[in-house]
Amino acid sequence: MKFLKRSYPLLIVVSLGLQAKAQSNFEKQGTQAWMKGDFKTAVVQLEKAEGKDPSNINVLKMLGYSYFQNGDYENAIAAYTRLIALKPTDYSAFYYRGKARLNIANAPKEALNQMRDSFYTAAIKDFSKAMEISGEEDIQILQNRAVAYKDYGIFRSYKAKKSADKNACITLFNNSISDFQKILTMQPLKKDVVAMVDYVKAQIASLK
Repeated sequence: MKFLKRSYPLLIVVSLGLQAKAQSNFEKQGTQAWMKGDFKTAVVQLEKAEGKDPSNINVLKMLGYSYFQNGDYENAIAAYTRLIALKPTDYSAFYYRGKARLNIANAPKEALNQMRDSFYTAAIKDFSKAMEISGEEDIQILQNRAVAYKDYGIFRSYKAKKSADKNACITLFNNSISDFQKILTMQPLKKDVVAMVDYVKAQIASLK
């Protein structure tokens, strides 16, 4: 069973389950907006709902996802971090926090240059934790972690002058290839992954 096929329906099941218990008006309105894909309205209502009940896991799950869908990655990270503190076994929280961190790491902002290393490494750790909790090598998690390794390797290669720095980049690229190849053992005809493996190998060759 693939990750995104599990996680998004899981969120829907969770939100539907909220109807079986008492909800605040903010939570009800936020859930309704979330179900419609109106994530901007969902954020407004779910923020109010969280204010009234900060330990509501279902509200945090929907709020984190709504922030993510709105491209508000910093708040998504914060919401998923709060969710993880309450429910450290929620692999989807690690997955989406990892995606949010990777998106920030790849954002074209000069001000982020000093922080990119930490965002890349944190994203990789989140994807690894998500896979550990899920208990299987999930294709979506593997692909996102492979991309994170690749992107981090490329970022570090820009300033790699010494052999040690180049070797560190090559290690990241090899980790990326390893994840991509695991995907190909499950889906051998995935052309985008085959092309990505070739691309990463070319990056390694350019460092030698």
